[in-house]
Amino acid sequence: MKLTLGFSPCPNDTFIFDALVNHKIDTRGFEFETILEDVETLNEYALEGKLDITKLSFPAFFKSLDNYLLLRSGSALGKGVGPLLIQAQNKTLQADDVEQMQVILPGINTTANLLFSFAYPEAQQKKYALFSEIENSVLQQNNTLGVIIHENRFTYQEKGLHKVMDLGEHWENKMHVPIPLGGIAIKRSIDKDIATTINSLIRESLEYAFANYPQVSEYVKQHAQAMEEAVMRKHIDLYVNQYSLDLGPDGEHAIHTLYKVFQQTNGLVITEENITNLVLQ
Repeated sequence: MKLTLGFSPCPNDTFIFDALVNHKIDTRGFEFETILEDVETLNEYALEGKLDITKLSFPAFFKSLDNYLLLRSGSALGKGVGPLLIQAQNKTLQADDVEQMQVILPGINTTANLLFSFAYPEAQQKKYALFSEIENSVLQQNNTLGVIIHENRFTYQEKGLHKVMDLGEHWENKMHVPIPLGGIAIKRSIDKDIATTINSLIRESLEYAFANYPQVSEYVKQHAQAMEEAVMRKHIDLYVNQYSLDLGPDGEHAIHTLYKVFQQTNGLVITEENITNLVLQ
């Protein structure tokens, strides 16, 4: 059986899926047509129902619940892993200041956008750009802030940029749960037994990667866009953890908590039926 599988070229995703898509483990007769794109493109694909299995940000998942079910393996959750709000000048900014400034975010459907809105609910001047372009945009445009994700959190200071707020830290302090960044979802139209097998394969793929770590495979390096190997490892160490193997009760609770915030932010009615039907059981 052949299925389409979308994930990003970032080291955390290629680390997880390398053994699966390159047949380093037994895939039990499954073949995967891989589509590697930035996360906001994958979010848009999810809203279109384009792929059988896909990495996506949690707000995009929440908007796609009719079509997708979250798998238990492959997600990015954790503590100290959230997006950062940055500025070009090292100034103290109050919430009122931030809410009146232009802010560049890595996509309307990203968790970064939801966490920024959670911290600054009155902010109106939002713009969206590819995550890798945000640092330079902040440096080039006056009175502009940016929200950075992925490997940029390891390199922004080298470019002379300064942190305004760790949006993940703000979330943790307010909600007392890990930060859900992104997950792996499968179409609800796919048989549950197949979904369960795919979930097991993703976990086996990650277990294979962990067993060979800290070696970074050629597949990860190939897609890391000239990133230094030390930064690849920092990326993997930060975003791939026990929640990536299995969400567990804490991970599920964190996702349910984020879903409630998403519903409140979007003026939706919270129902327990929706909350209990998010994750593969």
